[in-house]
Amino acid sequence: MKLKLVAAISVFAAMPALAHAQQGGPQPKPTKADAQNVVQIITSDKVKTQAYCDLTKLEGQVRAADQKNDTKTLEAISKQAKSLVDKLGPEYFKLMDGLEQVDPKSSEAKEFMSILSELDKGCTN
Repeated sequence: MKLKLVAAISVFAAMPALAHAQQGGPQPKPTKADAQNVVQIITSDKVKTQAYCDLTKLEGQVRAADQKNDTKTLEAISKQAKSLVDKLGPEYFKLMDGLEQVDPKSSEAKEFMSILSELDKGCTN
């Protein structure tokens, strides 16, 4: 699931920044309106759309490095991902962090995936 991996990369890459910004516990579970808002923000901005697309392209690199247990490459990818997540803005990170509260096998998760799949439409492979 491409979007799930992007979310994982996003959260992993932004953890140091979040540690400073977040003094409480985990983000609350997002609403569908939150997801739609993030999609609107990203798709209406060419720089953010490109950053999202570039983030999805890291998927293959992450899988290859993970299979080889190549921590050096994973660290480099993490730095790239953090830079991209920073471009996507705090709303994107907050949403991805909040999605940790959603059961990935639930119908609710499928609804979020459907909403967020709109982001992939802006990417050309």
